[in-house]
Amino acid sequence: MPTARASTVGYLLLAVSMTSVSLSLDGLSGLGMQHATVLLLLILGLACLTAYWLRAARRPDPLFPLALFRVNSFSVGVMGNLFARIGSGCMPFLIPLLLQLTLGYSPMQAGMMMIPVAVASIFIKRVGTPLIRVHGYRRVLLVNTVLVGLAIASFGLVSPNVPLWLRIVHLAVFGAVNSMQFTAMNTLTLKDLTGSLASSGNSLLSMVMMLSLSLGVAAAGALLAAFTALFGSHGHAGPLPGFHATFVCMGLITAGSAAIFAQLAPEARAESVEHAPIADEA
Repeated sequence: MPTARASTVGYLLLAVSMTSVSLSLDGLSGLGMQHATVLLLLILGLACLTAYWLRAARRPDPLFPLALFRVNSFSVGVMGNLFARIGSGCMPFLIPLLLQLTLGYSPMQAGMMMIPVAVASIFIKRVGTPLIRVHGYRRVLLVNTVLVGLAIASFGLVSPNVPLWLRIVHLAVFGAVNSMQFTAMNTLTLKDLTGSLASSGNSLLSMVMMLSLSLGVAAAGALLAAFTALFGSHGHAGPLPGFHATFVCMGLITAGSAAIFAQLAPEARAESVEHAPIADEA
């Protein structure tokens, strides 16, 4: 009974923390919350997260053992996942919105334009393992994270004059580098975990992926609202300049997360990518 009660307390602390942080960022992006409410939610979320961390440090059976973060590949991988996915996570939200509001696509047409992203993601999987085996996780993630950031920022060049075939190629390139990023990050994060740490690590990674998606959409929404107000949306270009600036900012956030992967040991290789447990991609 004490163990079950302790697990419930830890779960509640984490749940309140993640919910409060997500709601505070959503409030910034468009829920219409007052600044004081947003600030209170953010403080509450960070306080609950700190309380969980301190509680986990003194308990023998925490939900997520702190020993996980003594594994270099896991700590770098999970933090890299959190920040790199903020940019990637906003793209399924921003791209259809861009196509509909600035280029006149219908909702169905905008959804169909995401097909090149999915197709390229599938085909690039065959390339990922050989690349990591030859060059190692550190080099692949350093280069590919910057490429993902550049791919996101490159949507700041989208205009109504771009031909359809080039737009499709553009989306496919983004899908390829983004899928490579997910494959490398996920396998890196879990490859050195064994026993009970593997189960806890997989659960924590899944939670971080969901959180980063929420943070990505919230951050992109807040930036888009701010830039649209700054540049206006009633001129000749409409809301397009606001979208351009948002894509550039989200790309910079993603490229900046390469600094996290620079903390990897240079010798990290892909000895077991084929058999490494991989959390569901978000």
